Amino acid sequence: MARFDLTGRKALVTGGARGIGAGIAEALASAGASVMIGDVLAEPGRETAARIAVTGVQAGFVPLDVTRDESWAEAVAATGSVLGGFDILVNNAGIEITSLLADIDAADLRRMFDVNVIGTALGMKHAFRAMRPAANGKGGAIVNISSVAATIAFPAIAGYSATKSAVDRLTRVGALESGKLGYGVRVNCLYPGLVPTQMGMQLADDLVAAGLWPTTEAAVTDVIGQTPLGRLGDVTDMADAVLFLCSDAARFITGAGLPVDGGMGM
Repeated sequence: MARFDLTGRKALVTGGARGIGAGIAEALASAGASVMIGDVLAEPGRETAARIAVTGVQAGFVPLDVTRDESWAEAVAATGSVLGGFDILVNNAGIEITSLLADIDAADLRRMFDVNVIGTALGMKHAFRAMRPAANGKGGAIVNISSVAATIAFPAIAGYSATKSAVDRLTRVGALESGKLGYGVRVNCLYPGLVPTQMGMQLADDLVAAGLWPTTEAAVTDVIGQTPLGRLGDVTDMADAVLFLCSDAARFITGAGLPVDGGMGM
């Protein structure tokens, strides 16, 4: 268990106000890490940070629009200032806009790429700059949240699947660059399966609206039927996997994608 001890680590979790992001932040804090919540949702973000702080772990909130370079610069600076360092980044912020390819809207597609791809790339950029030796950093770990959608074909999420496939590629190139340039930063990604958060259940509702399933319950049942472990994912399933990838137990793992999907993507 000592290998999962993150005491002394300083983490920034994007999209950490609620859902999977909040669960990840709480898991990191439970392992001893100080945590900064970065999100565009200010009130829920502050509430999550306060809930973590009650446990005795240092936590804070910083406004973060992951699509803006200057917002990243401010968030990373605030993380270092408030927490006294920065050595873990969890690129969790993401959006999903459901659409059949025949109905896809260019603006929706651009929005997903802005948040899911550009947001992840900018996060890696600023994390590398802060964590590498040239900035007096001590290395660290980056975990990018991809999706099982990057590993399977599923209807009405072509745009989302494309963005999450891009996250996978960013992860692998980032790991290679970090290693070759001596940054000391491990970079990995997670492929979560469907989790019944607000975002996950909205997807199920959208699939019904697209005419693919008769009811939300039928859509969810079909997803479970495609999952060998026979259930949906849980926030804690994802959070525990991130905790592992950030810990010393994963010290020789970089450039990897970890499926946490109950076997759906195999």
